[in-house]
Amino acid sequence: MNAVDLRTILADPDHSGAYFIDVRDTEAMAQTAAALDFAVMRVDLSGCDDKAGLMARLAKAGGFPDGFGENWDALSDVLRDMSWRVAPGYVWLIENAADWRDANGEDFDTLLEILNEAAFEWAHADVAFWALLPFPGDRLTALED
Repeated sequence: MNAVDLRTILADPDHSGAYFIDVRDTEAMAQTAAALDFAVMRVDLSGCDDKAGLMARLAKAGGFPDGFGENWDALSDVLRDMSWRVAPGYVWLIENAADWRDANGEDFDTLLEILNEAAFEWAHADVAFWALLPFPGDRLTALED
C-alpha cells in the first residue's frame, strides 16, 4: 500500500473504527495521520497489567480533561467528545496490546466495542476516528483463526 492509498483510507470516516494492523505498518500509519493533521495519540501497553493501568495510559496519551472517571462509561464519553483536542481526525495507536489482550480478554473486548462506538459517532459528524492496534504478524494470524 502506498502513501496515497493510506491518506485516502485514513481520511474516510465511513471506514474508520478499531482495527488490528501489522506492527510493521505502525510508523507509516502514524506519519500518514500526522500528514493529514490528525491528532495522533500513541498508547504503549507494555507492562500494563489491568484496566486501571489502561485507563491511566489512555488518559495520558489523549490528554483527557481533569476529572476523567477512569471507567468504561467515562472513556466512552471522552472518546465521543474530544472537544479539548479539536482536530480534523483522530488516530489512536494502541501499541504492545497483545499481552494485555491475553491477560484481560473481556476488558479488551469492551475496549474494542467502545472504540468502535466512538468511530461510529464521529463518522456521523464526518470525522475520521481510528483505533489501530499493531500486532506482530504471527499474532495477527492467530486473531484470524
